[in-house]
Amino acid sequence: MIGAYHRCCTDLIEQKGGFVAKYMGDGVLAYFGYPRAHEHDAECAVQAGLALVEAVPELETAAGVALRVRIGIATGPVVVGDLIGEGAAREQAVVGETPNLAARLQALAEPGSVVIPASTRRLTGGLFEYRDLGTVVLKGFDESAPAGQVLGAGTAESRFEALRASGTPLVGRAEEIDILMRRWEQAKAGDGCVVLLSGEPGVGKSRIAQTLVERLAGE
Repeated sequence: MIGAYHRCCTDLIEQKGGFVAKYMGDGVLAYFGYPRAHEHDAECAVQAGLALVEAVPELETAAGVALRVRIGIATGPVVVGDLIGEGAAREQAVVGETPNLAARLQALAEPGSVVIPASTRRLTGGLFEYRDLGTVVLKGFDESAPAGQVLGAGTAESRFEALRASGTPLVGRAEEIDILMRRWEQAKAGDGCVVLLSGEPGVGKSRIAQTLVERLAGE
């Protein structure tokens, strides 16, 4: 039964781009954003969590009893070390409070639910529907923290609009937008050009482009 459960978790986590770091009895520790970070890692982690909540109760067990999972997801900086151990005992050592926060949220979650902190919710914006759990006290943390339960996918028409709806302001990009506006004026004057907007995932390329479009529409 545990083997079937582990296989289900591993398959769904890896399908969503996650990395299974360790099995801990009936617990599973997974990283998203390792070994390579992407701008939508938090989104993928939540999607994996929701998929597990649906899939695990459907597993057939010898006891004929439906299983349920509790999932905690946290987002933050960590230092990942070398691979330790062999086979099922292997693990990728990690240093940082983020895994501890995820573990505490998992313990807080009701069976069949996914719980996230405010940091993860800011990154997933309007991509999902949430239920506010208020401020919770977590063992091992000095301060209480707001948490929420993820109920399912949101109703936004596009991923970009869902993230914009979170209200995160665009800051520190005035120079880039000014350059683009000058190139636009140059093109209108008959001197055409091509501008390449590039950067690491999540730095705000789409937001810059959308801001430019909104300014041009207002002229």
